[in-house]
Amino acid sequence: MKIAIPVAKNQLCTHFGHCENFMFFDVDPDTKSILKKDILTSPPHEPGLLPRLLSEKGVNLVIAGGMGGRAQQLFLQKGIKVITGANPADGSPEDIVKTYLSGALQTGANPCDH
Repeated sequence: MKIAIPVAKNQLCTHFGHCENFMFFDVDPDTKSILKKDILTSPPHEPGLLPRLLSEKGVNLVIAGGMGGRAQQLFLQKGIKVITGANPADGSPEDIVKTYLSGALQTGANPCDH
């Protein structure tokens, strides 16, 4: 399984479309462990690009602070599950992935309404 997290200043970016980078985590859900971590500089904004790009990178899940409804639909069309409402205060992107794998990730409201 591969998880992507939008990142700004080395922590979860609360607005998906404004992130600086994407951190990718190859994980083993059975052992609840991170196998590999990669980073990708966010490309220039282009509608529909990120769902296609992340799908090509093998991403199965995006954990985000906020993401608009249309973007979520585009990810779902590519077979990528989206979790919104994650909080940067929950720790580093790696901590957020570990919390998700343990089944303890708490999410709040999606701050994006477009």
